[in-house]
Amino acid sequence: MMDRFTAVILVLLVSCICRTLGQTCEENCGEKLDTCSCHPTCTSLKTCCKDYREYCVETLPYSGSILGGTDFIVLDASFNKSSGIICRFNNNTDTVGYVDENSRGHCISPLLYETGWVPLHISSDNGTTFSRVGAWLSVHTGKLGAQFKATLVNSTQWQYYGTPNVGGTLEMTWNTSMVRAERVNIELWGYRETGEPYSDSWQGEWAYLYSLAKEHPNNGSFSFLPKPAEEGSPGFGWELGSLRVSPSTYPDGMWNVQAMWTEDHALAWQLEEKFRQDSVKWAHDKCLAWDQLEDRLPNFLTEIIDCPCTLAQARADTGRFHTDYGCDMEKGSVCTYHPGSIHCVRAIQASPKYAAGQQCCYDSTGAQVLTSDSIGGSTPDRAHDWGSPPFKKPPRIPGQSHWVYDVLSFYYCCLWSDNCKFYFKHRPSSDCRRYQSPSSAAVFGDPHFVTFDGVSYSFNGKGEYTLVTSAKKQLTIQGRTEPVNGTIKATKLTSVAMKEAYSDVIEVRLVNGHNGLEVLQNQKTLSFTEQSWMDLHGAFVFSPTPTNVTVMFPTGAGVEVRLIEGTMTTTVLLPREFRSYTLGLLGEMDGSAKDDLVLSNGQAVQNHSNPEEVFSFGASWAVSNKSALFTYDSEYLLENYLHAPRHDISFLPVFSVPENPDDPLASQASEICTGKGSQFCRYDILVGRSPSMGNATKVSFQNHIALVEDLKPVKSCGWLAPPTYGKKNGTTYLQGATVRFSCDDGYTLKGSAERVCQGSGVWSGEDTSCVVIKNIAGIVAGSVIGAAVLIVISTVLYCKIKKRCNKGVGGNWSTLRKPMQARGEQVRD
Repeated sequence: MMDRFTAVILVLLVSCICRTLGQTCEENCGEKLDTCSCHPTCTSLKTCCKDYREYCVETLPYSGSILGGTDFIVLDASFNKSSGIICRFNNNTDTVGYVDENSRGHCISPLLYETGWVPLHISSDNGTTFSRVGAWLSVHTGKLGAQFKATLVNSTQWQYYGTPNVGGTLEMTWNTSMVRAERVNIELWGYRETGEPYSDSWQGEWAYLYSLAKEHPNNGSFSFLPKPAEEGSPGFGWELGSLRVSPSTYPDGMWNVQAMWTEDHALAWQLEEKFRQDSVKWAHDKCLAWDQLEDRLPNFLTEIIDCPCTLAQARADTGRFHTDYGCDMEKGSVCTYHPGSIHCVRAIQASPKYAAGQQCCYDSTGAQVLTSDSIGGSTPDRAHDWGSPPFKKPPRIPGQSHWVYDVLSFYYCCLWSDNCKFYFKHRPSSDCRRYQSPSSAAVFGDPHFVTFDGVSYSFNGKGEYTLVTSAKKQLTIQGRTEPVNGTIKATKLTSVAMKEAYSDVIEVRLVNGHNGLEVLQNQKTLSFTEQSWMDLHGAFVFSPTPTNVTVMFPTGAGVEVRLIEGTMTTTVLLPREFRSYTLGLLGEMDGSAKDDLVLSNGQAVQNHSNPEEVFSFGASWAVSNKSALFTYDSEYLLENYLHAPRHDISFLPVFSVPENPDDPLASQASEICTGKGSQFCRYDILVGRSPSMGNATKVSFQNHIALVEDLKPVKSCGWLAPPTYGKKNGTTYLQGATVRFSCDDGYTLKGSAERVCQGSGVWSGEDTSCVVIKNIAGIVAGSVIGAAVLIVISTVLYCKIKKRCNKGVGGNWSTLRKPMQARGEQVRD
């Protein structure tokens, strides 16, 4: 009996201990436990375990340079003076942290070879256990805010130093608050890539080279007169690098300490003496060596995406192209490497095999600038500037791989010498003959839909529905609708959730008050207060303002979510590869409007103008509990969506717009709602009882029409070369464009002097060439003289025979004198 009692007590004790242990978030971050939660939704649901903040940590700031050196605070976790903090990034890189005077833990971010969110584990016992879990956002230096970087004053002087007429003192500045020290060291770090390209031995390497200054006052400025690197010195042979400002308390070249870095740049200012003696020859030799290397490397040009034909297409195709930060028309079009261009975009995704990139630049007319016509033309990249997953090794290392293979070579061949022909031989612009515009669909207002094939309709169901699903491409986009308010029988879109293959789940939803958009990654809210661009797993997200979010997936699918007057508008862009592989509320993208409204069971809507039949179509696309991608982090969402039917059959909307001339909103509806799509605008005002929503619907519809217009296919006839020994006038090669040709002196035009790009994509006329002019003048002169002599002889003979020489001959001779004198011939009477 005692043994049984003892056994029962033991079981109860163990059960109690296990239950107690189960209520801690230590090693359970992201989990929902039996009695409390360590899941990100626990904060709003008020179900967090008591130690949630202690072990599932947030940091401030949450992001920093890929080069490392950012000092950040571990929020809400408790530390003491004896805590030995070790911060582990990505499970393999440790840095030493510290505890400040307020008992707050700090970490120092390391030098990484990847961008995006990396796992963070924190130890307070010198690395014995890592019980605290968080994440750190590593950011490409080009996308990092200027306040987080040291600045090269007059960066052109730095990168042209040693070329003709460029020299003198160099200066750099930094924000002193970003380096916690009274005195600092100024260090030069270099980057290079070693091993055989595209082999397992190919590696990227950052290395400390030497210090420019030690124990320099942390006053935010440093100037020096650079010296050329001597053979055998640490900096000799390094052509790419960055300057680091770090506390003097650390040894020279110590890794992963608090620091500020400059942008990575060409190290012209410290190149060898040969460069300063004759920079053109030095660069020419480097250019030739690069040319020979490129001849041996695989051809990546065949697998990169073609450029859009026009600037309008490039800016509209947001699923596949994004603004190049080095040439942005919204920031003044400072296009250092692309003179003549006003805006450039980059292909978002790197090519599949070689991780190559595409860049497309456009002039003030909206036409693509080609390298065949201008040094400022569009150029493809052997290494994508933004890198590509899984990063870490060339050519996928963000920023630096691109510098090594695409930017330094531009300096060699184009900026430091006049040998661009070699550069453009390997980096020619792709024209747009293979470019295919994406198709677009939209949801807006109370909600109204425009499908990929142009069918427009309204569906005011309450619930969660499939907007787009593509089994072949493994893309799912879902939308949640909520009632406008408690009395109005109409709904509006309040959340969009999406996923592609094995990507993170991205959700964009209205925040309380409807004055902004909130982005969630796997049900955790993302903050865009520090960065507007984030590399996530299987997706990129760009949010420059709280009312503007764009999500981009590897297939080229793009989802734009915009907040207009408190109303959420969603646009989906899909490339041609999705053709005939989409279903859902946005229809089948196949170029035919007939099959757009098809129920989930495959039955087609017979009458598109019948609102009840269309309502049944929409209801059929309610998501299942198993497939739902949404976050349920409030009692309202739990009660009305998670634990309720995904389509609320009890909610019946108003199907038609009431026509009541006495309605106080009737005049506003007539004034606001004009033109195409006015029926949607009127519904939102007269049924939704909101003039602002009606106006937002009008704007959204017009924006969609403009987008469709911008994305219309454009025929390109391809580049035309100027004739040898001639010129061409015109650098636009799209339908309707005219190119004219002329020849240099001494040559004549053969073929067409003017060619027009036809709708067939073929140039009118014939190929043009310039040929040498034959000695026509000499032949004509000889013929004239011969004829004149023959006339004189004949006349003399005739006069002798007729004895009438003195009559008539004088007149004939005088008529011949003038042309002969004009030819410089001696004339004798």
